[in-house]
Amino acid sequence: MNAQILIVDDDSRVTGALRRTLAYEGYQVSVAGNGEQALMVARTKPPDLVILDLMLPGIDGLEVCRRLRSAGDSIAVLMLTARDAVVDRVAGLETGADDYLVKPFALEELLARVKALLRRHNPSDIAREALLFEDLELDMATRQARRGDRRIDLSTTEFELLALFLRNPRIVLTRSLLMERIWGNDFEGGPNVLEVYIGHLRSKLEQNGEKRLIQTIRGAGYVLRTPE
Repeated sequence: MNAQILIVDDDSRVTGALRRTLAYEGYQVSVAGNGEQALMVARTKPPDLVILDLMLPGIDGLEVCRRLRSAGDSIAVLMLTARDAVVDRVAGLETGADDYLVKPFALEELLARVKALLRRHNPSDIAREALLFEDLELDMATRQARRGDRRIDLSTTEFELLALFLRNPRIVLTRSLLMERIWGNDFEGGPNVLEVYIGHLRSKLEQNGEKRLIQTIRGAGYVLRTPE
């Protein structure tokens, strides 16, 4: 079945162009003109990916993303914004967006981002595999993480980042390697995007006061290991 994509934007010209482009590529497309409608559609017809404008009437894009994540949804989220300031990009990522695109953008670039997010979110060759370290477990098929008996819901990017650590325990992963593996060589995001996601993971993994497993190696990067 082709991926289901929800476009959320109050500009009919934008939604019209995106709908035509994505439908031509074979995707199933739904459209919402505001935040409330987007949340309703996401509940009744859960999409694989949401293309979400930051500036919406009523409930804005940041709040929509926050509510999707608080509900435990692992939907991939591509944030659209007319703002080019780093603080706005980071705000979107902090609420759980997986990627962002600054308006105006080329449709070819949006398509490339959509395809990359869907590949990361629904890899075709996933096996029934569980990655384990200490009391942390990540089920690669269900994309669910657990710390002991506690379930942890992850966004697409958080899942990919945690999987990379779990596949390379006790090995120092440099900042440049993490950026290249998760976002690719052509990523033009702000300098602290990686730190934002490391903060997200630590917050979720240590929610109940559990010991820190993702350690900072100053001047090098990060490593998954037990505290010394």
